[in-house]
Amino acid sequence: MHKPIYDITPFSALDYPDKTACIIWFAGCNMRCGYCYNPTIVEGKGRFQYTDALRFLKQRHGLLDGTVLSGGECMLHKDLPRFAREIKDLGLLLKIDTNGTSPGKLKVMITNKLIDYVALDFKAPPKTFKEITGSNLFELVNKSLDVLLDSDLPFEVRTTYHSDLHSLADMQTILDLLLRKGYRGTYFIQNFVSDGPTLKRLGSSTPLKNENDLRSQLKVVIRNR
Repeated sequence: MHKPIYDITPFSALDYPDKTACIIWFAGCNMRCGYCYNPTIVEGKGRFQYTDALRFLKQRHGLLDGTVLSGGECMLHKDLPRFAREIKDLGLLLKIDTNGTSPGKLKVMITNKLIDYVALDFKAPPKTFKEITGSNLFELVNKSLDVLLDSDLPFEVRTTYHSDLHSLADMQTILDLLLRKGYRGTYFIQNFVSDGPTLKRLGSSTPLKNENDLRSQLKVVIRNR
């Protein structure tokens, strides 16, 4: 029987803004980003059923504000909306970490009030998207951004920065694109940090340190300086 969930992190105070949450890691992904620090999750098989995760969440009743569904890419799993409903029925908030390649499912889940917050990983500008992600899925990400912009759901856009893969001009291109699309939230740049294996062998990344190196009307926040 298919097991969609790779692992569960019991507690985090960092992954859901201003909330305590657990993280449910879904196996599999339709991208192959070289800097990915979860290769065992992306390329591995799940170890737990939805029922296992729900049993865990019921045991944590009163101790958590919410649940983060991450991966891998959680939105690839066909039963995710049903699972999200069961989480919501437990009285928990739900955050989705997504690469944005399932805009149709995202819209359905928002319409049915199954999500409380989304973190959209905007991996790269169109010019370098295939090189960085190993996929031709940029237009799906673009559509997911449209879905989020058309909703009243709180969400953030973020990019993981690795100096072997991204240039300052790439980050500026993403900022300009977001502004043209109508995004007015905070753009988070996550400097790559990992001391473990990644999907591809990369050199050390020179982190971005100064938001003023980028010009935009949007607020830019650099994480992991």
